[in-house]
Amino acid sequence: MDLSPREVVPTAVGKPRKRPVAAFVVLALVLVVGAVMVGKFLTSAVDYYCNVDEIGVKSGCDVGRRIRIQGVVEKGSLAEQGAGVEFVISFDGASMPVAVGSRPTGIFQECVPVVVAGRVVEAPGVGAGLRFEGDEVLVKHDESYDAKNADRVARADDAAAACAAGD
Repeated sequence: MDLSPREVVPTAVGKPRKRPVAAFVVLALVLVVGAVMVGKFLTSAVDYYCNVDEIGVKSGCDVGRRIRIQGVVEKGSLAEQGAGVEFVISFDGASMPVAVGSRPTGIFQECVPVVVAGRVVEAPGVGAGLRFEGDEVLVKHDESYDAKNADRVARADDAAAACAAGD
């Protein structure tokens, strides 16, 4: 067995290695652009739940923004319009006309609490005010909404009972 020291091999002598600054800049730009895109997607994908009385008052319940609006279908307000329906929903003394491009199915009728997904827009006609243009009507809330908004659901159920009783 040979225990003599090994011969030293010279290494490449030259300039110190430069860090790839351009690669770091590109990586940082990609991360920033990705974060902005994810942020925009998440904010546009979220539909805020708003009661009729919160339109234009509560943050997130703005005219033109996609939201879900809750209220009770007013008695005598339901009318078929072409392939869709129009009705008025109310909550805590405020009401809003609603137009939906299709006919809701299931237990949809007057005097029931509903959640309608869509946008608040200026109603056609001079001085006509606001109208909600919906594309989806939900008659029964899911369990997560019920759990988070028990007070809203209870008030809507009370309003529906009063409507059905003829008040």
